[in-house]
Amino acid sequence: MNPQDEYGISGIALYVPPYRVKLDDWCAWTGNDWDKTRAVVGASFRLRGPHDSVYTLAAEAALKLILDHAVDPRRIGLLILATESSTDNAVGAVIVRGLLDQALAAHGLPPLARDCEVPEYKQACLAGLYGIKGAVRYLAHDGAERQALVICADIAEYQRGSTGEPTQGAGAVALLMERAPKLLALDLARGGSASSYRIADFRKPFLRYAGQTPGTHGRLTDFPVFNGKYSTACYLDEVICAFDALFARHPGRRVEYLRQLAAAFMHRPYHHMPIAAWGMVYLFALAADGGAAHEELGAYAAAAKIALPELLAEMRRRPDLARAVVRGRSAPEEAYPLAAVALKAFRRTPKYAEFVEDKLRLGATPMMHLGNLYSAALPAWLAAGLEEAAAQDLPLAGRELLLVGYGSGDAAEAIPARVVPGWKAAAARIGFARSLEGAVDLNRAQYELLHEGRTPPDLPEPRTAGFAIEQVGQAQSGRFQDYGIEYYRYRAGAAPHAAPRSAAAASLVS
Repeated sequence: MNPQDEYGISGIALYVPPYRVKLDDWCAWTGNDWDKTRAVVGASFRLRGPHDSVYTLAAEAALKLILDHAVDPRRIGLLILATESSTDNAVGAVIVRGLLDQALAAHGLPPLARDCEVPEYKQACLAGLYGIKGAVRYLAHDGAERQALVICADIAEYQRGSTGEPTQGAGAVALLMERAPKLLALDLARGGSASSYRIADFRKPFLRYAGQTPGTHGRLTDFPVFNGKYSTACYLDEVICAFDALFARHPGRRVEYLRQLAAAFMHRPYHHMPIAAWGMVYLFALAADGGAAHEELGAYAAAAKIALPELLAEMRRRPDLARAVVRGRSAPEEAYPLAAVALKAFRRTPKYAEFVEDKLRLGATPMMHLGNLYSAALPAWLAAGLEEAAAQDLPLAGRELLLVGYGSGDAAEAIPARVVPGWKAAAARIGFARSLEGAVDLNRAQYELLHEGRTPPDLPEPRTAGFAIEQVGQAQSGRFQDYGIEYYRYRAGAAPHAAPRSAAAASLVS
């Protein structure tokens, strides 16, 4: 295909707040098993600071992208904010636009174009991938000569003592998208989609704010309503359905398609979840292919003491997981119980390492230090993987990757992406490892206060530049109202983790 007829990603930038909770410390505080937590969840997570909101996180990532990639703000015709952490139910992306304009002026750069569109996307953790698809569609039509900025930003908070607590996180990833991309060309026509209403796996109803007293800067706790094992069942089933849609557009054997991929990147609420999902996708591909594939699947079934015909019958069904919730106000823990047992047998074979773990290896280790970033989790993993691949000088040009997203509630996407020639130059600018530098490790008291929305008296302030909430409006009079509206400030300077401004960026100064 002519590169001028392709659309995709040309640059990626990551921002995470500096405040870090090391999970080995957290295990010591809470009595949890560190070895199990490290294997299943990860190594650490980040917390937002007292002056952070989802909009400041998003603006930090976007400004880093603009400066590091010498983006002319006047060329950006679409700015998408993908998030489930908004604090305003009317606007979102336009707030980020306002913060960026303030910062661009401080850097002597022109503001974003006045005709820039500013939508916000929301579908739990899938919002980022939906935003990426929306940007491709914009570029393929009225925005062909422009650029799009997709910012995936979220703050994942869970109640202390809940099963979700060690999977918390906060951060943002910004992606520069354009025609003739410099990193990845996306092929929406060969992708697969799925959606199904699942009621109670993971939700954020407004009623959960009832009775809360706002903390620092008017903050309310954003703890979700969730049923952990049911959410896992929903994730697995919806991803399998998205792959069914993808394979319908790919002639040939499903297993061979999965094996030829250079790598896959998935939504990762915690370290082990995408590994389990990819393993299940592989088993379902064996079931659909038949023939010799059934012999391989049969070996796993035999090792698990399962009758292959019963396993195949289960895999042909698509369970109605929501019906059990409606009828019994309880949630099933497994979508495919026989397949789950077969997966355990598959894990004990060399093929599991080759066709599952190796496909998900790129960038997996650094991602264990972020926690769950919701909509930004998949883009962050992609950033980590591409940076790692460039550092290892891997020959990925022309190879196909797969981006697999999921959002509770439920919806899933599987999108093929081709690595374009010359990709290493753009990958070298990502700065994923650099973005993790300067972490401030919290002690137990600091963590607990910050988690409650209060500011610990001994909390370090490592940042001398960047965006922050300055105040929250209180006016409710008939003449003027700004109750709950956040006012922001930007301090210029040596912004944290930023690469030196390139000559091209300097040429944009008005």
